[in-house]
Amino acid sequence: MSREADAIVSAIIAKWCAGFAKLDAAALSSLYAKNAFFFGSNPKLYRGRDGVADYFNGLPRWRQPSVGFSAVAAAQVVPDVINMAAVASFDLDEEAAPLSVKLTWVIVREDGDWKIASHHVSSKAALI
Repeated sequence: MSREADAIVSAIIAKWCAGFAKLDAAALSSLYAKNAFFFGSNPKLYRGRDGVADYFNGLPRWRQPSVGFSAVAAAQVVPDVINMAAVASFDLDEEAAPLSVKLTWVIVREDGDWKIASHHVSSKAALI
């Protein structure tokens, strides 16, 4: 990972984790590009910041949700685009089993700030 890409991705991950811990849809959606595509934990494609907010507002209200990122890889594609892949491990509730997924983001520079333009979650289990 380049140092610049690493720093950008680390900053977004920190904000994302903080927003998720509070299930703060406004804070989380602010991390996304105006025309973002978002595939989360359900089959629906959410679009834009309003779509991202709808997704997070639709989640169950867990008491103390948390998420950790591991195996983070980032690559600067061109000066204003970064690819990121990681494993996201969610601890949602005492009654819910922990959930680990593969997560990819395409991060772009938009209006002078770095935003997530594409968010995709997939199963860690082999599908074939």
